[in-house]
Amino acid sequence: MKKKVLAMMIAAMAVLSGCGGEGEESSSPIVDITPIDLATEEPAVEPEESGAEPDGEAEVPEETREGMYRSELTNEWIDESLKNQRPVAVMVDNEKVALPHYGLTEADIVYEMMNSTLNNRITRFMAIVKDWGRIEQLGSIRSTRSTNVYLVGEWNAVLCHDGGPFFAMDLVKEKKYCDNFSGTFSRVANGKKREYTEYVVAGDLEKNFNSKGYSVEYNEYYEGPHYTFSNEELDLSDTGDAITCNEIQLKPFAHNDSTLKYNEEKGTYDYYEYGEPHLDPQHDNAQLTFKNLLIQRCDFSSLGEGYLVYNIIDNSGNEGYYITNGKAVEVTWYKGSDTSPTVYYNTKTGEEIQLNTGKTYIAIVPSDTWDSIVMK
Repeated sequence: MKKKVLAMMIAAMAVLSGCGGEGEESSSPIVDITPIDLATEEPAVEPEESGAEPDGEAEVPEETREGMYRSELTNEWIDESLKNQRPVAVMVDNEKVALPHYGLTEADIVYEMMNSTLNNRITRFMAIVKDWGRIEQLGSIRSTRSTNVYLVGEWNAVLCHDGGPFFAMDLVKEKKYCDNFSGTFSRVANGKKREYTEYVVAGDLEKNFNSKGYSVEYNEYYEGPHYTFSNEELDLSDTGDAITCNEIQLKPFAHNDSTLKYNEEKGTYDYYEYGEPHLDPQHDNAQLTFKNLLIQRCDFSSLGEGYLVYNIIDNSGNEGYYITNGKAVEVTWYKGSDTSPTVYYNTKTGEEIQLNTGKTYIAIVPSDTWDSIVMK
């Protein structure tokens, strides 16, 4: 059901954290691994002799598929056995030397955000994966930040990382919803420095769940699915307030020059960074691509030594964009608590947006560089 923006107005909430240095990486053993896609209107019916009135618009039954259900993350049909399975949220290094990324095309949701105010505001990914039992190799993995702790709560996901600054690690311990695996993944002999050799490989997550005793199913902190999906292909042109967006250049992410270009043939946005297509050698060099783009403007607080925390819990109504099928609309987003989903509303109509079926990319963009975004 659609909800109006005025119903969401609540006092703004701020996120507080401390500052400090990175935690130590794990001593996981080296393993040698060879790197290897509405209702329709019924025609008018004459009343029968019984005097029954025609219903007017008939209700189309919801599609079902035997042994499958629509994923709450993408609306795609997946195996019904996964229905209650929690996703994982994997921290992925985005320094150029860490490329190529393995397995990132398996993610249902990919966040990108500034990881440090230093080093030309380098970014880091957080990949949300529902069907993590299929992972053969994903990463490389690096440390977490405080913002990721607050975001992982709304997915009831298990955070997969390798340490972090002390204030982020203190937050991990403090937040009861934040189950996590830190520094417990395999090392792959890839010829790089140790900090670029840790990956989730087949069997790692099962071992971690057994070791920690975490439930693999959604638990009491899960507040339900985020998104409202359209089961029909959405054309934002129909809203009357859409603008053309065949390419979005995220100039605020200056270090890696994140860019998404609309692929009209596929109907998705292909991801580029460091001036090149982002390719996944785990899946025949498939390019990372997304059906939905959510771009969020967000204030942040500096914590010293380049560290920061985004004010991601925000009920004041911050701005953003929803982009799909070559069009963009302005949105206003809200997140009321650690575990509540971020909700997006069309700024002009006040209605909650629907997403198209498929994978979603979410960029958390610093407010002080928001105006440098280029859309064309």
